[in-house]
Amino acid sequence: MTTLVSWNVNGVRAAGRNGFLLWLDAMQPDIVCLQETKAHEGDLDVTLREPKGYSSVWQSAVKKGYSGTATYFKSKHTPLSVKTMGVDEFDNEGRVQMVEFKDFTLINAYYPNAQAERARIEYKLRFNDSMLKLCNKLRKAGKNVVVCGDFNVAHKDIDLARPKDNKNSPGFYPEECASMDTFINAGYVDTFRHFTPEPGHYTWWSLRSGARARNIGWRIDYHCVNKEFIDRVKKAQIHCDILGSDHCPVSITVK
Repeated sequence: MTTLVSWNVNGVRAAGRNGFLLWLDAMQPDIVCLQETKAHEGDLDVTLREPKGYSSVWQSAVKKGYSGTATYFKSKHTPLSVKTMGVDEFDNEGRVQMVEFKDFTLINAYYPNAQAERARIEYKLRFNDSMLKLCNKLRKAGKNVVVCGDFNVAHKDIDLARPKDNKNSPGFYPEECASMDTFINAGYVDTFRHFTPEPGHYTWWSLRSGARARNIGWRIDYHCVNKEFIDRVKKAQIHCDILGSDHCPVSITVK
C-alpha cells in the first residue's frame, strides 16, 4: 500500500515552525504534496528540503513568497520524471508539478483562487481547462492519473457549511462549480466522496471567528483519479485534527 498526502501549508516555513516535520516523522506517508509553499528551495534550511527519510522536488513561483508547490517522497518511490504543466502563465506561479511514478502520474496542483468580484475567474477557468487537457492527454497515453491539491472550489452544497450564504463567494461561484462538473463528468472520481457521502467534512476554515472549532468550513482539497484507477484506491481521509495551517491534510491509500 502507498499513502499519498496533500496539504496546503500556507507557507512551508510557517509549517516548519508549527510542527510539520514532527507530523511527517510520526505519520511517515510515502508521498507528500504541498501547496502554497511560498518559498524557493534554495532559500530553505536542509531540514525542510530533505527531512529524514525523504527527498523533495520544488516548483516555485517567479514572485518570491507566493504560491508554489513541493513534493516529498521516500527513496522507494523516487519519481521516474518531474515536469511542470508546460504553460507559462501557470508555471510562473509554481502551480503544478507532474510527478511520474511506475503505476500512475501524480499531479500536485495549487488551483488559482477566483478572488472577490471574480477578479481572477478567467485565469482560473483557463487553468481548469488546461488541467483537463493535461489529464486527458495522460489517459490517452495509457497513464493512470492522480490529481491532488488545493482546488480552491467547494464542488457541491455538501462541501461547505453555509452554501446559501456563499453563492457569490470565490470558491463557490457557479462558473467554478460547473468547471468542476466538467472535470468529473470527463471520467474522474472525487475519491473522498467515493467513500464518504455524508456532509460535515471540511478541509479549510477561516482563521477568523473560531470557524475551525465550530467546524464552519469548506472542502476544497481533493484527490481525484481517473475512473479506471478508482478500484486501486482503498481509502480516502481528511485529517482535520492536524493543525499548522488554515487547511488540513487529506490522504488516499493506493494498492
